[in-house]
Amino acid sequence: MPFTHRNLKEGPEDVGSNFDGAPGLEFRLATEALGLEESGLSYQRIPPNSRFPYGHTHRRQEEVYVVVGGSGRMKLDDEVVELERWDAVRVSPGTWRGYEAGPDGLEILVIGAPNLGEDPRGDVEGRRDWWG
Repeated sequence: MPFTHRNLKEGPEDVGSNFDGAPGLEFRLATEALGLEESGLSYQRIPPNSRFPYGHTHRRQEEVYVVVGGSGRMKLDDEVVELERWDAVRVSPGTWRGYEAGPDGLEILVIGAPNLGEDPRGDVEGRRDWWG
């Protein structure tokens, strides 16, 4: 089939509770649901004034974070940048990253390439409370 059509809020399972973060943390992995072959996609919603509980880095994957709602901040290695709706942030492999929501929460789409295949965790290193 030359295309795949899915609703990101209804199709992919919400695995936000797996991260043991703030109540209401939403994390939907859409890569498999869309049948993506060359890239990855997730939708995340961080509740107001909360921080995603893990920072992470990738060995191979480049990511782009697009703010589709709310505002917040993102820590990239030792630098912190302010985020507002429709900001896009490209993050190179090897850069540590984490994010937190402002008073209205933070909704982001995360696009990554290349697709990490059947072992996505093999490319990522994460640390709880990395921002701390």
